[in-house]
Amino acid sequence: MKRRYLALWFPFLSTDRWRIAQTRQNRNALQGQAGTAPPDMAEGMPLPLAMIARVRGALRLCAVDARAGALGIAPGMTLADARALEPELVVAEMDAGADRHWLERLARHCLDWTPRVSLAAPDGITLDIAGVDHLFGGEAGLCAQVEDGMAGIGMALRWAAASTPEAAQALARHGALPVLDEREAIRALPVLALGLDGESTLALNRAGLKRVGDLTVRPAAAIAARFGVGAVSALSRLTGEELAPIDALRDPEPLHFERRFAEPIGLQATIAAVFMEVLQEAAGVLGERDLGGRRFVLTLHRSDGARHRLDIETGRPTRDPALVLRLFDERIASLADPLDPGFGYDRISLFLPATDPLPASQARLDGEERDEVALAELIERLGTRLGAGCLRRLVPRESHLPEQAQFALPAMEERAPATWPRPPEGEPPMRPLFLFDPPRRVEVLAEVPDGPPHRFRWRRKLHEVRLYEGPERIANEWWRHKGGECAGQGGLTRDYYRIEDARGRRYWIFRHGLYDEKPDPHWYLHGVFA
Repeated sequence: MKRRYLALWFPFLSTDRWRIAQTRQNRNALQGQAGTAPPDMAEGMPLPLAMIARVRGALRLCAVDARAGALGIAPGMTLADARALEPELVVAEMDAGADRHWLERLARHCLDWTPRVSLAAPDGITLDIAGVDHLFGGEAGLCAQVEDGMAGIGMALRWAAASTPEAAQALARHGALPVLDEREAIRALPVLALGLDGESTLALNRAGLKRVGDLTVRPAAAIAARFGVGAVSALSRLTGEELAPIDALRDPEPLHFERRFAEPIGLQATIAAVFMEVLQEAAGVLGERDLGGRRFVLTLHRSDGARHRLDIETGRPTRDPALVLRLFDERIASLADPLDPGFGYDRISLFLPATDPLPASQARLDGEERDEVALAELIERLGTRLGAGCLRRLVPRESHLPEQAQFALPAMEERAPATWPRPPEGEPPMRPLFLFDPPRRVEVLAEVPDGPPHRFRWRRKLHEVRLYEGPERIANEWWRHKGGECAGQGGLTRDYYRIEDARGRRYWIFRHGLYDEKPDPHWYLHGVFA
């Protein structure tokens, strides 16, 4: 069968991935609020975007989107030069690890079209489409489905099909599309498409060999003698004279362990002993792979064909058999109907559908790691009894608005460690732990229009302000539509004050709007200090 390969190239992988992540995060954080937009939008139009990294002490652009490229902004420029060309340029930190992970997710999404998918890092994917295109109405139909699928995700894409994976990727990246004549299109490619190092590519251009066709008409020995064997090998793979198989993705097989019995077992002690053996076997395999289980599914197969299925999740990866057995005991105790072995079980199986990396670790002398493990075990026990969604915790979120600086997520869900902002040593906290939702409206008397509060009335009681600190000014979120008096909808500047009344009670009050933004801005009580 003639081989055919479909190459996908994502020219704006980093910026597209960042936009998708920001849009999803904004949608999840602001569910139920109308008139919101992603933070890289202005008046409904996307702003130019660039990814930056610190290179030799200077901030330089590593990737740009199409809008920034159209303005003359290119990777390698300093951030200052890019800002001079476009003051409204949106910048974000380059994250090569996140880009690699996103590319792998896109590649696994491509398994819907073909079982043989390979990464062409850092920004490409190759699909072996031989023998599968007829399922989609031919090669054109398959390519159209792939293009529509990536557009639905939000990824800009260039694609090309060819007889070799190297030719397909070269045409997608450097060729004129659509490809009408594959052979002539390959000959017209620049020598940059060979994928050689910069020095070799420069040497080829200086020698007047600017196109692949200029090399195909010359003897291979002469090319190897002057430009190295690598140039000949790259040219052979590009033209199809040398075939190299693609390194297809392989889904890791979920771990599965089981015990079968010649005679059904029904005693609880026997079942527990066998299950412990299965857990110890699973722990050994997990230890060899430096993995820890996040989800364990136990299935008890009765001799009459009935099955009992128990499912638990852990807050962090683990391969401790005693801990997993204890969690299963908690799950069994929470069942409305106790397990009935009937005439006994003839098979016990354990399935681990979710695992995470868990390298070997050693407990610290101060016992800090042991305390973290104990807290995780408590969360797992409560989550097993009450349900994974009933137990939640607050995690910090990057937002300058106080009410959006944290969000709640299930305690069983593990996230990258994040730290809460801490006040300077010996200083009182800048913000209270308790915030009103929504902030409480108060009546304030100030000596000057934009000055601090002199006295305020809350819950029908008048409070005389004895001391104050501030203001802490928080600007509006420009990516949201203006409007709405309720705090939290953005649109107006806030001036926060930490105040203390005559009785020693401390409050956190802000004025919603400046007098040049609104003729009569209102005041709100956002929190109280302990």
